Amino acid sequence: MAAACKSVKGLVAIITGGASGLGLATAERLVGQGATAVLLDLPNSDGEAQAKKLGKNCAFAPTDVTSEKEVQAALNLAKTKFGRVDVAINCAGIAVAIRTYNSKRNQAHTLEDFQRVLNVNLLGTFNVIRLAAGEMGQNEPDQGGQRGVIINTASVAAFEGQVGQAAYSASKGGIVGMTLPIARDLAPMGIRVMTIAPGLFGTPLLTTLPEKVRNFLASQVPFPSRLGDPSEYAHLVQAIIENPFINGEVIRLDGAIRLQP
Repeated sequence: MAAACKSVKGLVAIITGGASGLGLATAERLVGQGATAVLLDLPNSDGEAQAKKLGKNCAFAPTDVTSEKEVQAALNLAKTKFGRVDVAINCAGIAVAIRTYNSKRNQAHTLEDFQRVLNVNLLGTFNVIRLAAGEMGQNEPDQGGQRGVIINTASVAAFEGQVGQAAYSASKGGIVGMTLPIARDLAPMGIRVMTIAPGLFGTPLLTTLPEKVRNFLASQVPFPSRLGDPSEYAHLVQAIIENPFINGEVIRLDGAIRLQP
């Protein structure tokens, strides 16, 4: 008999970058489907207000994902308030647009900027994974032996980085590269690990651009020829959680776009 797909109902998820964009859309969908969510975001974010909007099945944990102490405190909050941690979704990330060397200004990309992007996007993602795995390992396994699910966010820039995206592409490429080995590391614990690589989405990062620029970017997407909606990312998160045989893979969510130089 085929294994039944799980439901997100009753699961407890932590979501980094949960105060806006892809993270918030994911929290809204999961809570709407009967799950519980803890939003991890910076103290100056809208996390507290967004958690209140989502009601009793949501909480906010002010968190810098590069801090072991703060991530562990957020996990402790989830366990204290909601009993356990079943799912970890990594949406926190930053970007810079700096050429490796700007010949017009005779200026090299600073190591500080490069390191900052890698620290938040790559190290921060790994920090959450390793600590969340420890909490999930304490869960009682379900009928299929699963104890938890971890979903990371890369980008199509991991494969087709644009001018000025050396740091961003490196950080997202690192997430792609560590997906399979971490899935293999955590397989004996019954924890699945997946990564989503979004294309151009209507997140705060893009919605601040002029309408003319947004329309141009949208026109580059083959079909549907528009920016992705964060709710579509959230939909894929739910599908990954509910399908127990999806593991160790990177899924592009991009409308078939392939970014050109």
